[in-house]
Amino acid sequence: MPELTPSNREAARRIGISETALRKAEGSGRIAREPDGRWDIDKTRRRLVQTADPHRSPLANGGGGAAGRDTPYARLKVAQLALKVEAQRLALDENKRRLLDVAEANATIDEIAGAMRDALLNWPARVSGLIAAELGVDPHLLQTILQQHVTDLLSEAADRFDPPGLGGASGDPNPHA
Repeated sequence: MPELTPSNREAARRIGISETALRKAEGSGRIAREPDGRWDIDKTRRRLVQTADPHRSPLANGGGGAAGRDTPYARLKVAQLALKVEAQRLALDENKRRLLDVAEANATIDEIAGAMRDALLNWPARVSGLIAAELGVDPHLLQTILQQHVTDLLSEAADRFDPPGLGGASGDPNPHA
């Protein structure tokens, strides 16, 4: 049978804390009375132990040693410290310019790829006359053949580096139209 009392003073005495501490814990939502308004001493003591700051409260260790390191409060403090360390590491990486902005990197890659594509597309027009003279063939026919092969090469590369369904492609062959 649970040990119940309606008195704040009596509940605090039985738990082993001050009445002020009991009221503060109730005000912060760490503990709560039973629906009938009385304190369940065992349940309140367990809840206080689970939510106690191990560095400030004698209840934090549950009355003994290392047990306080496994309370929800202690686990929360460890998680909070881990997040703070991760935030500091990211700030350091950002200061040392080890991090890249994804949008900026994508824009740079698109710019380089576009310049390479344009250079490849213009190459047949630049070299077809020289090659045709060396081979003794029609320059226009050679340019047309080279242009077709370069276009095929670029199409194959586009299929390899940007497969359908990747990068938000909706299946529409011309999404910007």
